[in-house]
Amino acid sequence: MDILLIGSGGREHALAWKLTQSLHCDDLYCAPGNGGISQYATCVALDIMDNDAVVAFCKDKGIGFVVVGPEQPLVNGIVDALEAADIPAFGPSAFAAQLEGSKGFTKDLCAEFNIPTAAYQRFNNAPKAKMYVRQQNEGRGAPIVIKADGLAAGKGVIVATTLDEAIDAIDMCFEGSFGAAGAEVVVEAFLEGEEASLFAICDGQTAMLMGTAQDHKRVGDGDIGPNTGGMGAYSPAPILTQELIDEVMSDIIVPTLAGMHHKGHPFKGILYAGLMLTKDGPQLIEYNTRFGDPECQVLMPRLKTDLVELMLAAASGNLLEIEAEWDDKAALTVVLASKGYPAEYEKNTEIEGVDAAEKSGALVFHAGTAEKDGKLLATGGRVLNVTGFGNTITEAQTSAYMAIDQIKWDNGFCRRDIGWRAVEREKG
Repeated sequence: MDILLIGSGGREHALAWKLTQSLHCDDLYCAPGNGGISQYATCVALDIMDNDAVVAFCKDKGIGFVVVGPEQPLVNGIVDALEAADIPAFGPSAFAAQLEGSKGFTKDLCAEFNIPTAAYQRFNNAPKAKMYVRQQNEGRGAPIVIKADGLAAGKGVIVATTLDEAIDAIDMCFEGSFGAAGAEVVVEAFLEGEEASLFAICDGQTAMLMGTAQDHKRVGDGDIGPNTGGMGAYSPAPILTQELIDEVMSDIIVPTLAGMHHKGHPFKGILYAGLMLTKDGPQLIEYNTRFGDPECQVLMPRLKTDLVELMLAAASGNLLEIEAEWDDKAALTVVLASKGYPAEYEKNTEIEGVDAAEKSGALVFHAGTAEKDGKLLATGGRVLNVTGFGNTITEAQTSAYMAIDQIKWDNGFCRRDIGWRAVEREKG
């Protein structure tokens, strides 16, 4: 069948690379795509937030299946619009996508269905939120976590280490620093532990493990500096033992699926659980309702099963009929970003050496690139994802950085310590 992939980042490049390996994929289209995706797909200039335009394109081209990469179109109801037009799609409905689109929605679901997560309160105005934070400060004290309720591109979460920081964070949300995402705020207790991510593919009633990963959100080495969309990731996450995976599936993923089914809006697609592994066990930090970016860039190369078959089974409610098989090798991806990211950065700077990086055995996924006059140009903040492989995380890290050193880009930078926790564990 002909398939339409929606999105333009490194995640979508990894998905395009994997989708075209499927026996079920004839022509692949991508809207809007990027300089790397164009190697695998016909890129089309579609407004992915215009549901009618996407449906019209699918009808015109006879698209048999749509794969939605980013969160914004999911929250905007693209899957509902496609299904109403009898076009099969992979991803949750707009209602179910609230698991990512509204942190308050998810926290309320956790409270209703006894899913382990941090204590919280929701607020739609600054004075009440500040009063609550001051009350909490007298009891537990900082740190405390302030979250913009809606989608904020990974930047709407502030871990406040002092009362003043918490007050400032509340003001940032309600004064519009995160746009409409900050119209409501979730204030929650700070959880101590190590973060990890677990992915489950879901068909409304059944959930199947779709890999584990750990990412690095802070911009600088040693996990310092502002949060970003992610500066690198590795898979599998060694800290997530089989015992912990079983606990997360039974105590977090399955009750979430049951809760959404109870509400009359079964969840289909990818549930990406951001977890904190505390001394009291795994707790849910937040959900994403799609593959992570850059986690997808380490999951797809490890997946041995036909991705289209998995997605079709999830979309049609038949996950019990298929299994996901994984390569035992580790994968580690490092993000090359424009200098200045996540703040202001220069665009349209030239990149060279990507071919040399790939010849070293790495995969290079494009996130923010375009080709012009035979040159590869950086058009975004996060620009390339360089993925290395090995029998251990340490080997995969070495492979990724060897490939990065082949790339010549004066305006680029990366963290040099991606995977440090796992590497330290492997050293013993």
